[in-house]
Amino acid sequence: MSEATQLREQEEFREYCRRWLEENRPAPPSTTLPQAAYEVTYEDHRNYLVDWQAKCYEAGLIATDVAREYGGHGHRNFQAIASAEVRRANVPYFLNWIGLGMTAPTLLVHGTEEQKKRFLPPIFTAAEIWCQGFSEPGAGSDLVSLQTSAVKDGDNWIINGSKVWTSLGALASWMLLLARTDKNDKYNGITYFMAPMDQPGVTVRPIHKMTGECGFNEVFLENVIIPDHLRVDAVGAGWKVAMSTLTSERGAAAGVGAVASSESPMGAIHQLIELAKRTRRNGRAVWDDPVWRDRIMKIYERTEAAVQNGRRARISSLNGGAMRIPLQGKVVGSEIGQEMHQIALGVLGQRSSLYVHDKHAEEDGRWALGYMNTYTGTISGGSSEIQRNILGERVLGLPKTK
Repeated sequence: MSEATQLREQEEFREYCRRWLEENRPAPPSTTLPQAAYEVTYEDHRNYLVDWQAKCYEAGLIATDVAREYGGHGHRNFQAIASAEVRRANVPYFLNWIGLGMTAPTLLVHGTEEQKKRFLPPIFTAAEIWCQGFSEPGAGSDLVSLQTSAVKDGDNWIINGSKVWTSLGALASWMLLLARTDKNDKYNGITYFMAPMDQPGVTVRPIHKMTGECGFNEVFLENVIIPDHLRVDAVGAGWKVAMSTLTSERGAAAGVGAVASSESPMGAIHQLIELAKRTRRNGRAVWDDPVWRDRIMKIYERTEAAVQNGRRARISSLNGGAMRIPLQGKVVGSEIGQEMHQIALGVLGQRSSLYVHDKHAEEDGRWALGYMNTYTGTISGGSSEIQRNILGERVLGLPKTK
């Protein structure tokens, strides 16, 4: 296929995505959705979002580039277009973001043919929701210290331990699970499993955050039986597979359509600008104050740069080697979001203390709620400090600290 033909087909697909999303935009749910998919806990929200994701999959906006034998649509270089248009359209997010953003990319690289054919299609349709069982009470950012054990028993593994900060744990059918199979080998003693959540010995308890939400959970595993055919890759290869999963989670992989938040970065910036224009202080709009306008324009510039870097990341020749641009995405995006919400609270001044469901709160307290939720982004998937270590070691080639 010539480059001109490919570009023409991509543009036609972009127009198709925009038209379909406009014509099939779902009606709002009966109650307001949480700001992001990881906070969904109610069954009515689950049903609404599962139905929406299934429709988007049928329309070709999910698993766009995945081979047809695994339930995909068999295109090439179309998924980034579909995902960008979903974000631009400001439609509901995809509930099964862990399945789409972590499980599917991991299985496409490390899974067997049987695992791909069995697990990928219900991920795409959200028929089976996934959660991630990596972090533990004593092993968060220091993931290699995990202690959940897996002991071989014939054709099965017996799992004992606990996981924490498990998004969607209360709704999930399956968990991506890391467990230690060799206590004497720190890195090569970890094995990667797919664990069914609906079996004896699995207990899920919600964790209530300062926002009042409880999308995170603790998961306790007591003599849980996992058949060996649910192991991903070789025994002891769990650390290698986990790094593949985390590469996807941190935004440095193409993915198959994960969109965990319906708000685009530039969309949020424009809403911040509108907030500054309608908020008055000392007889004039905050936007007319040069100090506040300068702060907003600086975060605007950083956001635009991050968006353009996202475009560059899809072209390998512009990446600068060592995945320099993609590996920046998580730390840059999460910190921009946090600063943006911090500026919004400054614009609101004393009114920033008014929270969700207060009739006097600006936009139902969305900026205060959003600011507290931004700490999820700067901690989960490896804290900002961990991300900077990764950039220093893998991109800049700096030595590891002892």
